[in-house]
Amino acid sequence: MNETIRIMIVDDHEVVRRSLNTALSFFDDLVLIGDAADGQEAVDLSERLRPDVILMDVLMPRMDGLEATRTILARSPGTRVLVLTSQALNGVPEAALEAGAVGCVSKDVSTEELAEMLRSTARYCPVPSF
Repeated sequence: MNETIRIMIVDDHEVVRRSLNTALSFFDDLVLIGDAADGQEAVDLSERLRPDVILMDVLMPRMDGLEATRTILARSPGTRVLVLTSQALNGVPEAALEAGAVGCVSKDVSTEELAEMLRSTARYCPVPSF
């Protein structure tokens, strides 16, 4: 895929957002266009920036990542959400998919794997229901 993928990172820990930004900067096709510290900020920012993919944490103040995902996708169905979490158990992957996320990835994934998952998320095309 030679197209640029516009990424927005949402996590309540600044060090995580900055680390992800640095890690993803090594991939020419992945461009960080913004970041948010909570779900409400993500909703507001995504309406302005219209990212291709949002890398979304789940546990955050003000509005959690699942509610933010539902709200963002209701307003901008062309945006794709990939949930990034340290809570890979306890029903989080299922809840993320129910909220409309394309997938769920653990925070211990390698940078290369994350980059490929972001690319796959950008290419994702949902099957229409009949």
